[in-house]
Amino acid sequence: MKNMNQLMRQAKKMQEEIMKAQEALGERTVEGTAGGGAVKLVMNGHKELLSVEINPDVAGDVEMLQDLILAAFQDVNQKVTELTESEMGKYTKGMNIPGLF
Repeated sequence: MKNMNQLMRQAKKMQEEIMKAQEALGERTVEGTAGGGAVKLVMNGHKELLSVEINPDVAGDVEMLQDLILAAFQDVNQKVTELTESEMGKYTKGMNIPGLF
């Protein structure tokens, strides 16, 4: 029974560390760009879009602007996914835990 209690304490400690890491991800920001910086998006580690910057020079061409926004979003989304996998991978070590991140 002593081993079970120790295992439960370790599991609780790991859960607390994971929760702290998830909170910290929400405070980190990542920037994605397209068109050589014509469109810039900033997203936090919880995949919440925080800001959009558009160079006025590309605002006249709506179709190109739409493509640039989509490309910038895909860029920032991929970077946040990589950040999340990197940070949370410390705890999961390759386990696929649905809903963790």
